[in-house]
Amino acid sequence: QIDHFGFDENLTFQQRYLVADQHWKKNNGPILFYTGNEGDITWFCNNTGFMWDVAEELNAMLVFAEHRYYGESLPFGNESFSDSKHLNYLTSEQALADFAVLIEYLRTTIAGARYSPVIAVGGSYGGMLAAWLRMKYPHVVVGALAASAPIWYFGDLVPCGAYYSIVTNDFKMSGSGCSESIRNSWNAINRLSSTDAGLQWLSSTFRLCSPLQNLQDAAILKNWLGETWVNLAMVNYPYKADFLQPLPAWPIQEVCKFLKDPSLSDKLLLQNVFQAVNLYYNYSGEASCLDMSETATKNLGQLGWYYQACTEMVMPTCTDGVNDMFEPQKWDFDAFSEECYRLWGVRPRPSWILSMYGGKNISSHSNIVFSNGGLDPWSSGGVTQSISDSLVAVVIPDGAHHLDLRSRNPLDPKSVQQARALEICYMKQWIEKARRSH
Repeated sequence: QIDHFGFDENLTFQQRYLVADQHWKKNNGPILFYTGNEGDITWFCNNTGFMWDVAEELNAMLVFAEHRYYGESLPFGNESFSDSKHLNYLTSEQALADFAVLIEYLRTTIAGARYSPVIAVGGSYGGMLAAWLRMKYPHVVVGALAASAPIWYFGDLVPCGAYYSIVTNDFKMSGSGCSESIRNSWNAINRLSSTDAGLQWLSSTFRLCSPLQNLQDAAILKNWLGETWVNLAMVNYPYKADFLQPLPAWPIQEVCKFLKDPSLSDKLLLQNVFQAVNLYYNYSGEASCLDMSETATKNLGQLGWYYQACTEMVMPTCTDGVNDMFEPQKWDFDAFSEECYRLWGVRPRPSWILSMYGGKNISSHSNIVFSNGGLDPWSSGGVTQSISDSLVAVVIPDGAHHLDLRSRNPLDPKSVQQARALEICYMKQWIEKARRSH
């Protein structure tokens, strides 16, 4: 159904999902169900090696379900993003209902799956969905592994600056002078962008595909750099990876090699900043120029996510330039709301997620493992302390964004190996318990 909650819109759409059943034990063996997030499902499928690694051990079928409005699961085809009327059904509630309906469908149409226990697995927004699926449809999934799921980054449950202070800390720990160099770069850009010659110098130094024309463009340059530092913090993995971009092992340490001296003159400092971002955008050496409109893989549906941020997914962030390395920026809900209205003709509802999913008051739920990496900025909005025996927090000090969901790797730190062992242990318990009840 395009709309699960009203009866006026009776149209349906095709939802894409991927199934791997080579290790599945036909008679009611478990199903690991990936709750797709904001992007093409094949990409998440290829970046969630953990599920493939444990399929055999658990005799599990793997299902990767695509989130509506992303990848090829477009409710209104090419019209899906045309206006707020067509976008009206892009919500987490509708997506969870899709997943619940799909699971019931698989159980009834796959021979031998009638009583298969289903465990929801997801990372990031997908991790939030995995947790919420267990909360809202506990009869459909017996448990959930919610990796790097910032379910508390709403309302005033966490300080708005928490996210950026973790990003800063990652850079601080990765090299002396590193976070200070970045903090000093903003004013250097401000000073240079005040003249035409300076704008020209910045454009050629950063090898920008489209040259900076004015102060507005300089602000875009600063935003782009800020997003780059944030992305590096999310994918600061202990081995070579290409999750958002192809990158070396521990990429922040590599980046910080260029940023040792914060006291350099504006131009020398910014030449170093260029070397640092060039490592992120051009590690392969194939880019002829850097495009400020691109900060991550094209597999992420940024348009759709922006709409979600403008409606339900209101996560307040702010910076102060003291506890973090960014330019000070207050959280300005009114300005944000105006921007959303200008873009989509909708206004955000900042308290709705708290009403819908319970905020911090979730102790009545069960069988959810919340895993968070100490290096991941999103851990600031995650559940990092166990709430009960069956709402369990697993913290991975050396982990970036859902490192535990990635494939096993000889370079994995011990903390992530232990986290995975614990996660598998809980999954086995949930499966066993579900078996006994049939």
